[in-house]
Amino acid sequence: MRRTIARHDELYYVHDSPEIEDHEYDALLRELVGIETLYPELLTPDSPNMRVGGPPRTEFRKVVHDAPMQSLDNALDKDELAAFFERTGKNLDDGGYAWVCEPKIDGLAVSLIYDNGLLVTASTRGDGLVGEDVTQNIRTIKSLPLRMKRPRLGRMEVRGEVCMAREDFAELNKLREEQDLPPFANPRNAAAGSIRQLDHRVTASRNLKIFLYHVNGASSLGIDSQHGLFRWLEDEGFPTHGHDRLCRSDDEIYQFLEEWNGIRFNDSINTDGVVIKLDSMQARERLGSTSKAPRWAIAFKYPPEEKRTRILDIEISVGRTGALTPTAIMEPVTLSGTTVRRASLHNQDEVNRKDVRVGDTVWIHKAGEIIPEVLRVDLAARTGGEVPFKIPETCPACGSEAIRLPSEAAVRCVNKSCPAQLQENLWHFVSRDCMDINGIGEKLIRQLIETGLVKSVADLYELSAEKLSGLERMADKSANKLVSAIETSKSRPFYAVLNALGIRNVGKKTARDITERFRDIDALIGAGDEELSNLAGVGPVIAESIRRHFSDERNMSVITRLREYGVNMDAGPESFSNVTPTAAFEGKKFVFTGELSAMTRGEAERIAEAMGASTSGSVSKKTDVVVAGANAGSKYSKALTLGVEIWDEEVFLEKIKIEK
Repeated sequence: MRRTIARHDELYYVHDSPEIEDHEYDALLRELVGIETLYPELLTPDSPNMRVGGPPRTEFRKVVHDAPMQSLDNALDKDELAAFFERTGKNLDDGGYAWVCEPKIDGLAVSLIYDNGLLVTASTRGDGLVGEDVTQNIRTIKSLPLRMKRPRLGRMEVRGEVCMAREDFAELNKLREEQDLPPFANPRNAAAGSIRQLDHRVTASRNLKIFLYHVNGASSLGIDSQHGLFRWLEDEGFPTHGHDRLCRSDDEIYQFLEEWNGIRFNDSINTDGVVIKLDSMQARERLGSTSKAPRWAIAFKYPPEEKRTRILDIEISVGRTGALTPTAIMEPVTLSGTTVRRASLHNQDEVNRKDVRVGDTVWIHKAGEIIPEVLRVDLAARTGGEVPFKIPETCPACGSEAIRLPSEAAVRCVNKSCPAQLQENLWHFVSRDCMDINGIGEKLIRQLIETGLVKSVADLYELSAEKLSGLERMADKSANKLVSAIETSKSRPFYAVLNALGIRNVGKKTARDITERFRDIDALIGAGDEELSNLAGVGPVIAESIRRHFSDERNMSVITRLREYGVNMDAGPESFSNVTPTAAFEGKKFVFTGELSAMTRGEAERIAEAMGASTSGSVSKKTDVVVAGANAGSKYSKALTLGVEIWDEEVFLEKIKIEK
């Protein structure tokens, strides 16, 4: 089963050609987790279950690299590149050598150690000699094989770059703004910050990518060229960027530089240049290295693209959480291959920090080559007619009061019925990751709101073909098709419905994590703060968002109506192989505390429930058993005071093996 899941991971994350549906993959993974939880002796380091498991770390262990992780010398223009070729040619006096050009990924360099084909250690570059152990975090990257396809005896080091796709970078920054956190400056910073998280569950939520390009001692594997090395990596199932090119002359190299500069903005991965390497491994050995960089490679860096333009106006948009966001409206300018007319200014603090005014001439760029950003004001171009900007104290969409809470950077509209918020909420609700209702676009949403047909997301389920037929450009066939799509959406998985509810800070990944533990809406509504805060991927901030959402009568009214219309609010029962109720568990109330090594607390709770017990987040006189892992705290102490039976993890594991 582990091999099957690993194969599907490679098809999905490396080749973009999945053979099974997401729900089928989830079922396979869930079954594997159940088996390994019941039989922990079967758990191995290459299991997909090990991609996210175990408690957060308190620090990073230092790792001494097998060989120094050197940096590359840079060439900032073609004259410097020509000088490099001339210098290399003199040291390789017989000439005629080929080169490999590969896009320079703007990410974080890492070293991976495989022992007998099994990934055992991953570390950052650090100072080149000593890095930090990030093995747990690297394991969360699903495109990376935890075991090689054709394991080789002994130790092998593979090097590459961890990065973040443009769309994931944009989504992460959008989420951070909703959480009133500062956005990352570029995908590299986002990837570096993600790979150095002490809690690897946070890393897992960031959807990182990794691309490999180097193997220490490649010649011992029979590899004699960089071009051959890339093909070897691909055959072994390692992800590569895939845009390398073998060049046999300087002219071919310059041609590649021009071509890649023209298409790099369309690639999902941010690249800031091209790495040029001698193809021959034997020739590399002859050239050697300096103390800092190899003599056989160089990085050609494209100049950063910045343009001047003028701010014509600053508009306010209202998001689905009520946040009022200032956006600069600019004279059109071409940047990174597209025409840019708008750039978010994020919040009032950002406007003040950069002193951006209507009428200013500004320098702009694309953060991570994707998000238009105002870099700075050209103060020398000011005429005195520029107008300072301040976010209004009333919502531009509904006229209600807009306030800024002391702990937040955003100014928010307080009106839950604000039409701008409703429009954003509806757009989120019908999106693919939520209710996936085809046929509802932004224009139709505006019509539904303007005509009064929809005043909340629940009203969508009262729409009929007759009601829709009165709308502009809505023929009978289209109306019937849309009503059918709305009806079909009622059977969406519970995690998609939870995501659709628009709970602040709860996105697709967090919704999945929550519904793994709380199998229906009632269980989630009734969950205590401690239960939620201790859940992987949640924490106190999201727990507070969930609590606030369900304490609002208007939100609860929407949930009640969705239920009445038949929208799925249940993840269904979770089963584990060979589990039946037993005397040690049946009818008893369990509390889990501390850190478990064989599984997460959530998994342990679900096993206890599958065996007939109920679980709670607090210890009381009604508690029958407390299972205490490492670093157990106040719950353990209270259990001692009350005389509650206490099991350590070893006893719990023995019970589920004996009593299964």
